[in-house]
Order: sequence, then C-alpha cells, then structure tokens
Amino acid sequence: MSYRALALVLAGLLLSACAGIPQEIRNAPPGDLQLEAVRQQPDAHLGDRVRWGGQIVAVENGERATWVVMVARPLGFGGRPKDTDQSPGRFLARFDGFIDPATYKAERELTVSGRLEAPQTRNVGTYPYLYPVLRVEESQLWEPVPEYPPGYWRYPYYDPWYDPWRHPYWW
Repeated sequence: MSYRALALVLAGLLLSACAGIPQEIRNAPPGDLQLEAVRQQPDAHLGDRVRWGGQIVAVENGERATWVVMVARPLGFGGRPKDTDQSPGRFLARFDGFIDPATYKAERELTVSGRLEAPQTRNVGTYPYLYPVLRVEESQLWEPVPEYPPGYWRYPYYDPWYDPWRHPYWW
C-alpha cells in the first residue's frame, strides 16, 4: 500500500469520526470568543456567536424554554469538552422548547453553539453569580466515556503476531 493510499484511508477514518457532529460544534466561530471575555464585558458581546461546552449542572424546564446550567470546560478535538478541572466559570444555555432532564442529566458533557443574550444573575449557594446566557442553535450531547478500574488493560484483544522479546527499533 502506498503512502498516498494510506493517507487517504486515514483521512477518511478521521472524517467519518466527526460525521455525526454538526459543523457549528466541530469548528469554532470566527473570533472564538471565550467565556472569560464575555464575563468581563457581558453587554459588549450581545448577539455574538459563540461555541462553548462543559458539564451539565442542572436542567430547568419552563413553559417555553429550558435552561441548562453549565460549568464551562475548554474544548478539545471536534468540540468535545476536555476532561479537566480547569473551568473559566459557568453559563446558561437556553433551549427553545422542552429538554428531557432524564437525557440531559447532571455531569453529562454538552457542547452548544448560538448567540449571546442578556446575562442573568442567579445564586450559586448564597453567592450571586452573573451568568452569560447563550441561546442555543446547535448542540451536541456527548456519550459518557467509559471508566476503567485502575490497572485495567484497555485493549482486551489478543495479537497473535505480538512478540514480547522483539524490541520495537530492531528490524
């Protein structure tokens, strides 16, 4: 197999991995406005398009809209939130209509894309917190990553050509 054919196969696999993810979730909008900048000057960014993601804290259904309280996380490849304790803060994602809290459970990962609306102040415990509000146009609820016990070998298959005595640089 030539290098060109191998490159085409790898490119096809990479593209097929992102096939079900909306374009607005995979790629950041121009300017890639971050949550920290919006929290510093919330009124200056009204109507701007953003793509943020993180972990769901709570889902609150109203008569016409659903509010999803999110803890923001940096986004990785394809727009999926990274598994890190670093967070620039919280934000509210406003969906039109009903979102089922049984599906959008707390601690699930979610990436949303849309436009910024006027911020809201809500309490986190007894602390008043200014939430940037994102009106959701596109979203991606990510499948949970399976957790393995410590020391578990994550590739449970047998390779019949594996030679434990062969050094990887010996030919």
